[in-house]
Amino acid sequence: MFDLDHTLLPIDSDYSWGEFTQQIGWTDPVEFKRRNDDFYAHYVAGTLDVHDYVRFAVEALRQRGEAAYHEAHARFMREWIQPNLRPAALDLVRGHQRQGDAVAIVTATNELVTRPIAAAFGVPELIAVELERDAGGWITGEIAGVPSMRDGKVVRVTQWLAARGLDWADVETTFYSDSMNDVPLLERVDHPVATNPDPRLRVLALERGWRILDLFGNP
Repeated sequence: MFDLDHTLLPIDSDYSWGEFTQQIGWTDPVEFKRRNDDFYAHYVAGTLDVHDYVRFAVEALRQRGEAAYHEAHARFMREWIQPNLRPAALDLVRGHQRQGDAVAIVTATNELVTRPIAAAFGVPELIAVELERDAGGWITGEIAGVPSMRDGKVVRVTQWLAARGLDWADVETTFYSDSMNDVPLLERVDHPVATNPDPRLRVLALERGWRILDLFGNP
């Protein structure tokens, strides 16, 4: 299992999508940036209210509609994501796939931002923040089910396993992540890998004897 932002990607796809919406004129460049920066600081500090953030992050999408989303996200993939698909990350994912491992991306970023990115990595299994839909099938701005963030990642992976008739005792698990927000899942798996770890996670990994992987070079 892989976290996405700053783990497989050297950027934060959620934050970058916000910057992209400013670039294409979907959001106010001053006020949106101020709020986006504030939410990101809370994420780094581990104090983010994910429900408030998701309402904010998907509001422009909700208003623009599905057709506009597909057109904009295709451009986002070309201009922001493809240049950041690093060979080291692609090779790591493909190496596990060649070994016959089941591979999933487990991310706190919402499904609309991340599903095309997971596909670019060749990973069909995505555990992301799922978005509630209205009667017409478009997003309401609310989260559906348990958000895949902090302890929620453990819950969602447990549900993912159960849907396949499996429990934790039935599988050998590895999780790669950069963030202290992911300590609950790192503690739950058999093989935690602190990947491009933030300073606090690097210290914790050294204390715990967890493997440290600097996928994009020396920190």
